[in-house]
Amino acid sequence: MKEDTSHLIKRAAHFKSILTVEGFLVGVVAGLIVLAYRVLLEYAGKVMNFVLALGREYPFAAGVWFFILFTLACIVGWLVKKEPFISGSGIPQVEGEMAGKLNQVWWRVLPAKFLGGFLSLFAGLSLGREGPSIQIGAMSGKAVSSLLGRGKTEEKYLITCGASAGLAAAFHAPLAGVMFSLEEIHKNFSVSVLISVMTASITADYISAEFMGFRPVFQFEVTGAIPDSYYGHIIALGIILGIMGAFYNKVTLKSQELFGKIKGKRSETIRLLIPFLMAGFFGFTMPEILGSGHNLVDMVAEGNMMLKGILFLFVMKLFFSCVSFGSGAPGGIFFPLLVLGSLIGGAYASFAVTYLGMDSQYISNFIVLAMAGYFTAIVRAPITGIILIFEMTGSFSQMLSLSLVSIVAYLVATAFKSEPIYESLLTNLLKKRGIKVSKKTGEKVLQEYIVSYGCEIQNKMIQQVEWPKNCLLVAIKRSGNELIPKGHTILMNGDTIVTMTDESDASSVHDRMEVLCKEQEKLK
Repeated sequence: MKEDTSHLIKRAAHFKSILTVEGFLVGVVAGLIVLAYRVLLEYAGKVMNFVLALGREYPFAAGVWFFILFTLACIVGWLVKKEPFISGSGIPQVEGEMAGKLNQVWWRVLPAKFLGGFLSLFAGLSLGREGPSIQIGAMSGKAVSSLLGRGKTEEKYLITCGASAGLAAAFHAPLAGVMFSLEEIHKNFSVSVLISVMTASITADYISAEFMGFRPVFQFEVTGAIPDSYYGHIIALGIILGIMGAFYNKVTLKSQELFGKIKGKRSETIRLLIPFLMAGFFGFTMPEILGSGHNLVDMVAEGNMMLKGILFLFVMKLFFSCVSFGSGAPGGIFFPLLVLGSLIGGAYASFAVTYLGMDSQYISNFIVLAMAGYFTAIVRAPITGIILIFEMTGSFSQMLSLSLVSIVAYLVATAFKSEPIYESLLTNLLKKRGIKVSKKTGEKVLQEYIVSYGCEIQNKMIQQVEWPKNCLLVAIKRSGNELIPKGHTILMNGDTIVTMTDESDASSVHDRMEVLCKEQEKLK
């Protein structure tokens, strides 16, 4: 039953308390489901490693594994065809839901994403568990809202709670879950949403940690704070991360575009067969790049890898990640991009130790910095990136250096006009579904025009003039004073009109304003 206005007003008086209770409920539901997802993935990884080891000894077992991969690709392809919203990360789908442009059916999306994400990671695709966990959590929030009969306003709060709970349970990172859901999903920092989201996040994290342990995700040791003399290295690393982040966004979107050219009745399955069978090949030749890549971070953190080896692993991991994600397989880019960031940090640190005299004890520090900076350059959520790395490493001694590398990476990626990855993915998703996407307006341009004697607009009120389209009057400068343009303001000879417009419209606006402000030829 829909709630009437009077009921909503009565509930508003106790809204914070109600949301806190509901946030706790969402945290329990999302925490249990994501916990089950994590536990299954743990066993799936062990089974996959066992099968691959068996296949290296017995060719017949290898052939059976390729047949299993073929079957899994067909199953996931069928799931994606039946429920397209499970394709890819899941985070853009949640953002689209929050923006009111998408409407996911929770009881279809939740089980399909759970199964599709599990099978994709079981096969060894280079994807993360965090995207599916966030979407699963968000759909858990929507389920609670639906079962309690809540309205759309409250539903969005509970979806945000679910997204936060999903990330917290996936990574044992409750604060990062809160910040990510507010910074990237809800895009609002009201007290009501903050309290409810924190409740959901902490609840889900506790449930997950009770079964999976309270240890941070990454176990390698990080040395104390980096010396001031190394801050030049941090800035240089930030610049590299900004450039590589912009490159990552470009190649990820390009891979989606290339896979999108595969059309036909079974196009979903055909696209998925490529990374699934590729996972089989890499499983017997280069198993390090399979899955989310947690083992790669540990390997490079040991400090024993050569620079060429790190760079080779980066290229291969990036390639397989783009193929896996571009195919539309259910899985995230969140954790793989952190792994790629760690490889960039490890490569830079290896170079600096070998050629620039840096102390090798700080290699792990630069790995941590690179993960945060690379995340910031790609996602453009610097606060989430910093907190996430704090919680995933258990190290709180890198605050200043993490902030510096994140700021530099953010600015460099922005200078390259690289859009945040999840916004770009959402735009592609909306276009694919035929939903109108707001046109990017680009840079704003201020232009000034002088009202000439005898021109068309002299002695006219602003409201009487037919101004150019897509043009905003910002100010009227008169005798050294700046006036706010109002409808009844009369334009006088010598006034300077300041306009603001988008750069794409600047030329047409300029031509029209020149005509309006130009002195008219006197009639003879």
